[in-house]
Amino acid sequence: MADDDTTDSPLRTLIVDDEPLAVERMQVLCANVPAINVVGTASDGAAALRLVDALSPDLVLLDMTMPEMDGLAVAQVLAGREKAPAVIFVTAHEDFAVDAFDLEAIDYVLKPVAADRLERAIERAVARRGTRRESSSQWLEELWVPHRSELLRIDVNEVARIDAERDYVRLHVGLPGDGGRSYLLLQTIAGLEERLDPAEFIRIHRSTILRKERIRGLRHDGLGVWSAELEDGEAMRIGRTYLPKVKAMAGR
Repeated sequence: MADDDTTDSPLRTLIVDDEPLAVERMQVLCANVPAINVVGTASDGAAALRLVDALSPDLVLLDMTMPEMDGLAVAQVLAGREKAPAVIFVTAHEDFAVDAFDLEAIDYVLKPVAADRLERAIERAVARRGTRRESSSQWLEELWVPHRSELLRIDVNEVARIDAERDYVRLHVGLPGDGGRSYLLLQTIAGLEERLDPAEFIRIHRSTILRKERIRGLRHDGLGVWSAELEDGEAMRIGRTYLPKVKAMAGR
């Protein structure tokens, strides 16, 4: 980021999109946001990296799908730099959110971009100004999930259960008794399991992952069948493949 990134000056912003009309629309939207100052535009990934080097922007509004070098590739290069600009992905495709949150992007805004949605994303960039997210953990800390016309940021600590639904997973969020909420995410359960902290989550079935602290006990139902009893009294069957690991969690 630029040397003055701890001041109250507007965020120096670079717009990257391969569609001229999209760039023009974003410029119009940005002109009404006092917190940012557009210092340049780029129409492809390689040009974006050159302009980042030349202009040292604080923020990049980055399209996801571009020919040759797409937005994810650009963000991966930037993520390896000591003074990387903040990144807000701007895209018509929600399916890249799983990859985007691995790159510590500030936000993921869907096209067509609404003015108030862009402003909320920029507010997050301003709040994170001058800081670089530090984490010693290799595990997921947050997820972006599609909800209506935007994507919501979900803290992994709020996820109680994950169910497989074909190529999707359903995230069950909230504490017992608060009504709960659930969201669909385009991600296989096996792929998500690899990114979750095994100290916090355990897979009990080919279709189910549970937060360990939500498990109240284990119940033997006979004939080698076991269930996990949850805080709310619900019992969920444990698959035979996963039973040894679940028993080991309980010291059995």
